[in-house]
Order: sequence, then C-alpha cells, then structure tokens
Amino acid sequence: MAKIDIVSGFLGAGKTTLIKKLLEEALKGQKVVLIENEFGEIGIDGGFLKDAGINITEMNSGCICCSLVGDFAAALKEVIDRFHPDRIIIEPSGVGKLSDVTRAVMGVRGEADIELNSLVTVADVNKCRMYMKNFGEFYNNQIESARTIILSRTQNADQEKLEACVKLLREKNEDAVIITTPWNDLTGAQLLAAMERPVSLAEELMEEEEICPVCGGHHHSHGHDDHGDHDHHHDHDHHHSHDDGRDDCSCGHDHHDHDHHHEHGHHHDHHADEVFVSWGKETPRKYTREEVEQILKALSETEEFGVILRAKGMLPAADGSWIYFDMVPGEYELREGQPEYTGRLCVIGSKLKEDKLEELFLVK
Repeated sequence: MAKIDIVSGFLGAGKTTLIKKLLEEALKGQKVVLIENEFGEIGIDGGFLKDAGINITEMNSGCICCSLVGDFAAALKEVIDRFHPDRIIIEPSGVGKLSDVTRAVMGVRGEADIELNSLVTVADVNKCRMYMKNFGEFYNNQIESARTIILSRTQNADQEKLEACVKLLREKNEDAVIITTPWNDLTGAQLLAAMERPVSLAEELMEEEEICPVCGGHHHSHGHDDHGDHDHHHDHDHHHSHDDGRDDCSCGHDHHDHDHHHEHGHHHDHHADEVFVSWGKETPRKYTREEVEQILKALSETEEFGVILRAKGMLPAADGSWIYFDMVPGEYELREGQPEYTGRLCVIGSKLKEDKLEELFLVK
C-alpha cells in the first residue's frame, strides 16, 4: 500500500525545502514518488487536458519526480502501477485548494491500493495575516483542510509575531498540529512524526497512569483500593473512534456500543477523586527555567489549580534550549531535552481550574 502525503502551501512558503529535508533525512531507503501537480488549473479547460500526461524526471536523491496534467485519477493510478512506490508526496500548485486535491486522491482509493497519510500546509510566519486578508478563499482553504501546519521562517520571527500567527491559524483550524520550531532545530524524522499525528501528551500521560480516557476510571494503584467485593459496572456507553476500527482505551478494555464491564472484581460508581480530566496546550511561548520552576512549585505545593496527579511538558527556553519537566504530587524535575515541533504541556487531575492554569502558564 502506498502512503500519500499532500504538501500544500502558497508560492514561496518553503514546500520544496521541506520535501527535500524529508527525502534526505526521513525517507531514505523508501521508494518515493514526488508528484508536482498543477491541480488548480485542471478544471479550466477540459478540452486540451483530457489526456493524462506524465513527465518523469529522476531526482538526485533517488526519488522519482512526476508532473501530472489532465486526468489526475488516471495519471495517479498509472504512477502506482508503473513504480509501486512506498510513498507518494503530492505537491499541488501554490494556489490549489487542498480540499480539492484531497478529494481527488480519495476518489482513487477504490481503484488503487493507497492510504491518505498526511495533509500538510506550509505557511510563512511573516505572511500569514497578509495572505488571509488578500487571498482569503484559497489561503484559508489550505489552512482549514490541513491536519498539520508547518510554519516556515520562524527562526527570525519575534515572539509576538509567532504567537499572533498561531492565534490566527487556530481561529481557522482548532485541531491541526502546528509546528513552530525552526526546521534546522528538528530532524526530518521529527517533522514526519508530527505530520503523521503525534500522540498527544494527554494520551501519553493517561496511558502511563492507566486512566481510561473515556470514563476517567483510574486503573492503577494510587491508594484507591476501598472498593466493594463485587462486579464493577459502568452505566454509560462508550464510543471511541480509532482508525483501525477497534474501540480500545488505554486500560486495555474494549469499549463497544453497549454498556461494558471492567473485570476488576468490584462494583461501584467512580469515587470523585478517581475521575481525572486532562488540560493541555501547545504554545510557541519561550520560558525561563526559573519561570517553569515557579509554575511547578505552585502546582505541587497548593491545591489552588485543582487536584493535580501529573504534569508534563517540553517548552522552548528563552536561551534557545528546551526545558522538559515532569511533576507528580509533592515532587518535580526539570531537565534539558531535544527540540519538539512546538512547546507542549499537559496537566492531569480532578477539579482542574483551567482558567487559573492558563494564567499560571501564561497561555491562552
């Protein structure tokens, strides 16, 4: 099965530079076809474009580069039949709508063995506001349709501009992963992992603490052993949606569309102090070590922000390094770590006061 990555972005955003970095650092050894597709022009004159045309050139990295015109579906199928690639990277024209390209790829799924792997938009941090204002329909479509937005030229952007750009992007797309760290600080593998939807810190911590992310049940020994001596039953349905079609949670139980039983040998409603929620943010804000230390002190020594079970994060520091932190009740640690695609933090607990957490971490 060929994985398909669509890398969109306005002219000059840095799509080609990104693709080159991925080819050199993350995709060596894979059979890759790069399709440069002037998709935006296909609908203009169906007459002279009706024959699928494939122009093949060999790139120096061993990647096969094609230019497709005309019948996109027929040309894409021919590329798959001819080269049997592991991965196809599609680079649409700068003004092509990402939703149109995605729809065209989805239309081929029944006839070709492909999987839509990532939907990426590369956006220049310096031109975000201007493009939204002047090229609203096309630019916003690229932002709204992306699963991952990779900001380019952030190495020279000041903090205010970076945060303002992220805020504008979030207004158009709440869910996309936004990469704010300069590309030179990240490996191609890190960029690829972020494009392929990284595990959120909340999921990671829920798994570490063995908390069911659906019902908040705490399936780990944290001193909550005052259960009765009979079957433990939940009175609500669970609806998980996972790509593989299975309904699992991190506690190892299957949750289908019916009431389910956890085999723990006890029956009760969850105690209030067992039902945990998570609060997390991604932020490009730069912190000092002292700031992070003060934040963790406040979290671990008071109940002003709720009952905190865990806090974890990776934050960019003002001096260019990265601060990693981990906190459990009563203790915390800070260390230096590798750059992440953007600053990430997560707090898990009960009765969390989200507005106060936002103030504490200075994020909105």
